[in-house]
Amino acid sequence: MLFTPEMCGLLDRDRKRATPNVVAEADNPVLAGARDAAREYGIWIDLGSLAVLRDDGQWANRGFVIDASGAIAARYDKIHMFDVDLATGETWRESAAYTAGEQVVHVRTPLGRLGMAICYDVRFPALFEEFGRAACDAIRIPAAFTVPTGKAHWHLLQRARAVEASAWVIAAAQTGHHEDGRDTYGHSLVIDPWGEVVLDMDAERGLGFAMVDPVRTGEVRAQLPSLANKREIPKSAT
Repeated sequence: MLFTPEMCGLLDRDRKRATPNVVAEADNPVLAGARDAAREYGIWIDLGSLAVLRDDGQWANRGFVIDASGAIAARYDKIHMFDVDLATGETWRESAAYTAGEQVVHVRTPLGRLGMAICYDVRFPALFEEFGRAACDAIRIPAAFTVPTGKAHWHLLQRARAVEASAWVIAAAQTGHHEDGRDTYGHSLVIDPWGEVVLDMDAERGLGFAMVDPVRTGEVRAQLPSLANKREIPKSAT
């Protein structure tokens, strides 16, 4: 199964320049090409996300899982918008261009049940609690992390999400300097359910390989059954 980063078809913070290239699913050349490739080579593809024009005219940051026949098995619109002012002076307002999704999505794949998240979603544990309740075997978290936030939190957050869900995490990430002026952190990761980093591609571009062993998932859940032991937290007294 092939995994790609967030915004793998278009990464441009200039909305005016990007607008002609943000089209409906049916007209998106990257989505069409990925579906053709999946069909031709008989592999599943997780498109981290594409900028997609919704039916209501709004934009979505949308991820896709494509099966080996080229069919779209699942879609997920990023729920949490990256609206921040960093100490470095960088300002980001994802909500100025994109409309937030409203549904938690997980889908059956060759890796087992795969939970779908995108980039900034990684900072919100409630989403990953839902993946735990659904007994997801793996979670995909493609990203275009900034360099300052990546250095501070990328590995920490990805490992934490793997541990708390007792699931594999696959986090394909944009890396390097981009034509729109931004720099992204890279470090595409595969992490096992114990929180061990199986693959770290550093800041390099290219294709990485990792074995995702379902036996390991069962071993971790038997050794540390946190999902089975989970209880609802009572409300605090006032």
